[in-house]
Amino acid sequence: MSQVKENNTVKVNYTGKLSNGEVFDTSEGKEPIEFKLGEGRLIPGFEKGLIDMKLNEKKTIEIAKADAYGDVNQDLIQEIKKAQLPQDMAPEVGMGLISKTPDGQEINLVVVEVKEDSVIIDGNHPLAGRDLVFDLEVVEIK
Repeated sequence: MSQVKENNTVKVNYTGKLSNGEVFDTSEGKEPIEFKLGEGRLIPGFEKGLIDMKLNEKKTIEIAKADAYGDVNQDLIQEIKKAQLPQDMAPEVGMGLISKTPDGQEINLVVVEVKEDSVIIDGNHPLAGRDLVFDLEVVEIK
């Protein structure tokens, strides 16, 4: 029976949870995710957890934050003046924003606090600083 190895292309059903059991993403009700291992498209711990799994095997893995989205980077949390936002925008906590770097790269930001004349924005991945749990099922190995 074949097992998942480096550079294989696989299809995987998954459910991602926080350590408290809260689901943050799942393929349930959708197509399984398909990707080639080693391309860096997914977090390292997810790929490592698939190595040596057999076709149709199911397992639960725990991924430490270091092998997921890392620690929260305080440098990515900044206060900006409301005057820097579009005039017709009414910022709210949880609102997503997109900023462009001088070279045109887009950065996803989230409003974490709204003050009278400014807002606090966070450019960290929403799952930064969190340990994650994934239920995995390998449904195809190419």
